[in-house]
Amino acid sequence: MSGDPLRVVLADDERLVRTALRAIIGAEPDMTVVGEAATGAEAVSVVRQQRPDVVLMDVRMPEVDGIRATEQLLRTLDEPPRVVVVTTFENDSYVYEALRAGASGFLLKRAAAEELVQAVRLVARSDSLLFPAAVRSLAAHHARRRRADALRGRLTDREAEVLRLVAEGLTNAEIAERLSVGPQTVKSHVASLLAKLGARDRTQAVIAAYEHGFVTPG
Repeated sequence: MSGDPLRVVLADDERLVRTALRAIIGAEPDMTVVGEAATGAEAVSVVRQQRPDVVLMDVRMPEVDGIRATEQLLRTLDEPPRVVVVTTFENDSYVYEALRAGASGFLLKRAAAEELVQAVRLVARSDSLLFPAAVRSLAAHHARRRRADALRGRLTDREAEVLRLVAEGLTNAEIAERLSVGPQTVKSHVASLLAKLGARDRTQAVIAAYEHGFVTPG
């Protein structure tokens, strides 16, 4: 992203929603809208053509919904964009399935403009969870519990400790301060635990942690 504006694609079946999102994104000097789509199938096509950094993806669209579109992008592109699901209801099971499919976070349609632009910047940087309390609440509500032992066996003690702090929503710098280690050390631990969990980013790592019962509500 070397100083260039963040490239954003808008996918929503409501033209008014896309118009509003375009106005908000277009007002920011560090981001630009490079394409729009009214269905999931169109979203996949536009992303392949434009190669954006971030997609704002409506979860409920005709033909191909946001979940399937997200899956297709992650499966077929070598360097897929970050996907933020835009939704009306934060506890919607569709949103959870989109996160499991590879979306990096979600945003409510009633969110303020500043939350929207913050979301785009956060997922593009990808060293923090997008609205961690909301992601944790959704994961805790929908998680399919598996045995924690299988997950614990794959992680070192320090990686397990880092995963718990990631689940709290801490950035690499905050984790480094908490553990009294260097930021590069934390970055290495995060990269290692993501690889072991088969997780694309921190959001998928947190989902996996809850699904295995490794992290529990409260």
